[in-house]
Amino acid sequence: MPPVLLGSLLLFLQQTAHADLWAYVDERGVTHFAAERIDERYALYFRGDVFDSATDGRSASSGTGIVPPGVAPAATAAGARRLAYFDIAPEVKRVKHHLRASATRHGLDYELLQAVIATESGFDPQAVSPRGAVGLMQVMPATAQRFGVAREAKRSVEQKLTDPGTNVAAGARYLRHLIDLFEGRLDLALAAYNAGEGAVQRAGHRIPAYRETQNYVKSVLGLYALLKPASTAQAPGPAAALPAGRGAAAGRVRMELAAPAAP
Repeated sequence: MPPVLLGSLLLFLQQTAHADLWAYVDERGVTHFAAERIDERYALYFRGDVFDSATDGRSASSGTGIVPPGVAPAATAAGARRLAYFDIAPEVKRVKHHLRASATRHGLDYELLQAVIATESGFDPQAVSPRGAVGLMQVMPATAQRFGVAREAKRSVEQKLTDPGTNVAAGARYLRHLIDLFEGRLDLALAAYNAGEGAVQRAGHRIPAYRETQNYVKSVLGLYALLKPASTAQAPGPAAALPAGRGAAAGRVRMELAAPAAP
């Protein structure tokens, strides 16, 4: 995201929204998002700590602010123009057809995939994490093989994952699997995408008390909340409605995080 555009967006969202999200643009023009100010490079993107599409900007009983998807910036023409980055930036335009195809195929919101990719890689298809996750959706090679990416004679799985089409297809299929595994709990699916299925299961089907994972889930849901208007938000596929007694319905995105665990 160009620094001027990001600066305008930061200023606008500081005044209008209610969910903490921080961002900075690195020397290569890649935008990085976080749910806390990791260092001095980060500027406030928007403010608050709860996302709940079943509410309408009211405060919860705990006193925390709530914003449904899209309400804060999309409620004004200026906000909508600033969020247009996610449709008009060259790095986004180059891969949006892959996102739309995978979203349709796996019953996911296009905006959810945008939010995951923005948080994972800043739309950099060549990104490689210190742990070896590759590409737009930062897919681990072992996970990619599990979800249909096979090694070829002249191309390793890692090399294939730098291709946006291959990467998004594998990442979206894995995310769909996690949403189904955790019975529509998008927050748990995202936590598992970051920390692994086992970490969420060992935490008693709760978001693990890892600073990175809590930051990640909140960042993705925060971007998703901005990108997806509440009036059109959809549950991510037939398994997205939570089982009775869990306090959520199909089409609802809710996220509330406690203070991050100590490193």
